[in-house]
Amino acid sequence: MRFSKPATTVDQQIDLLVERGMRVPDRDYAHHYLTHLNYYRLGAYWLSFESDHHTHTFSSGTHFDDVVSLYVFDRELRLLVMDAIERLEVSIRTQWAYHLAYEHGPHAYLDQSVFKSSFNYARCISHVEEELGRSKEVFVSHYREKYTEPQLPPIWAVVEVMSLGQLSKWVSGLTRGKDRQAIAAIYEIDEVVLTSFLHHLTIVRNICAHHGRLWNRRVGFQARIPKKPKLLNQSLNLQQPKQLYNTLVLLQHFMNVISPGHHWQARLVELLKKHSIVNIEAMGFPKGWQDRPIWAGIRIIKGR
Repeated sequence: MRFSKPATTVDQQIDLLVERGMRVPDRDYAHHYLTHLNYYRLGAYWLSFESDHHTHTFSSGTHFDDVVSLYVFDRELRLLVMDAIERLEVSIRTQWAYHLAYEHGPHAYLDQSVFKSSFNYARCISHVEEELGRSKEVFVSHYREKYTEPQLPPIWAVVEVMSLGQLSKWVSGLTRGKDRQAIAAIYEIDEVVLTSFLHHLTIVRNICAHHGRLWNRRVGFQARIPKKPKLLNQSLNLQQPKQLYNTLVLLQHFMNVISPGHHWQARLVELLKKHSIVNIEAMGFPKGWQDRPIWAGIRIIKGR
């Protein structure tokens, strides 16, 4: 079938929303938002307000303000999630570089035997070389000017130019399980959980970085559910493992380890209160979620 939908003006878009049952009491307000927010982009948020997805009619009482509130909530949620991911990423970089340098030497990443045969070493080292070539960091130019061998800087410098996606591959690509476990132990979880969560977070981070809808999204790659610590497992929603709630639980766990005394949980709770229109069950939040160990302030220790 050939695509035949015509382009529409902002006023026509507002008329269409009203025709489908949305209440737009302030057209100037709606016009402003639709001037700066693509109608198609905002459509991902009013989808949850539709009573019939085939005809795109809205549930009775749906306001344009409700859609904007949901959009703003999602934007603020992305910023909150990115804050936690940033801290986790910096911490993982530190632990990966520290452990490998101590166990295998300052240039451990140049030793292919440290990594699995299935690990695409050539491609990953090529990415590192490309990033170093583009980097304007002083520590990179300093190494080039002062040292001739090895050609590339030590692992603690190289890790600082890696993306989260690349770091995830380098961590999961380690040959020795005890190397992966030594890193995971810092965060009181199993190495399988750590490596799968890093892969999962790479996808989540990309969604956030490209300003994509996050709040009720099912991320394609699901992080492994940790069986231990037991209290962490009890904090998860095992019935809806693909929803964002479990991602938030694991981020909260990492924040507790990396930054004790943080206010990340308080900011999350405040965000949910501020945007009470949001259906948190669509995010995978179970009833009584704040009473679960991770949110109730119970110290989660590995093995418990």
